[in-house]
Amino acid sequence: MLSVADMQNDLEDIIDLSIRLKKDRTIQFSEKKILGMIFEKPSTRTRISLEAAMEQLNGHAIYLSPKDMHLGDGETIGDTARVMSRFLDVISYRAFDYRNVRELAKYSTVPVLNALDNREHPMQIVADFMTIMEKKHRLEGLKMAYIGDGNNMANSLLIGAAITGMDISVACPEHHDPDQDLLYRARDIALKTGSRIEIVRDPRTAVDSSDIVYTDVWVSMGEESEREKKEKAFKNFQVNEDLVDFADRNYIFMHCLPARRGLEVTDNVIDGIHSVVFDEAENRLYSEKGVIYTVLS
Repeated sequence: MLSVADMQNDLEDIIDLSIRLKKDRTIQFSEKKILGMIFEKPSTRTRISLEAAMEQLNGHAIYLSPKDMHLGDGETIGDTARVMSRFLDVISYRAFDYRNVRELAKYSTVPVLNALDNREHPMQIVADFMTIMEKKHRLEGLKMAYIGDGNNMANSLLIGAAITGMDISVACPEHHDPDQDLLYRARDIALKTGSRIEIVRDPRTAVDSSDIVYTDVWVSMGEESEREKKEKAFKNFQVNEDLVDFADRNYIFMHCLPARRGLEVTDNVIDGIHSVVFDEAENRLYSEKGVIYTVLS
């Protein structure tokens, strides 16, 4: 599972399973399974949820940072994949470069899960759409507004929305659009599901009558040198009370976290009655159980 598009035929089945696993913790593997977790980027939710998911499924997780391995430094990614496949049942990879995730998967003989790269964050999408299903009881026909940078989250939400028949409006400044190849992929899927996809410059246009308002950090990990430039470009893209007034009266607010409070979102929105960010974070555990159980069953 390297891309959200890899779940095109079973995303909703995985969401249904994740909700079931949340209710019934007795569902486990009949024999112990081992997950190897490669982390090039730090993490709170991804690491804890993956380790907890494996423990609850009668498995075990091994954390591997770059300093623990020879990955790409003295040993090829392909050789690392071949060796890890001899030891493990499944591998997750949180990487700076999506090409490295695909290289690992090319040579691995066990399933590889993309735990975030610079193009996509598919594990987060399962948790997000699981949360929307819990709160709204449907996915098809809803409208999501994404406000901010056309980053890996925007790319993944576009594809997730297209798969589920959800409309999505992405508001971002010029020169900060989502990845064009992934946008084309989402639009191609949307032709089959009836999802409406648009890229706009005015956040109010995106948020108008939306059921879900979603944002993410303006400066992703690895972009720290661009902080001043990006914060200036995004100054009119903050999710605040004035902006969410344009949303449906029963909208929910989502953020994959960590949040830079006072930048992309204000405290009164993220802590407000419409916010589901901590339910969304909790669902990382159950959605990852759903993904792992699916690929290993």
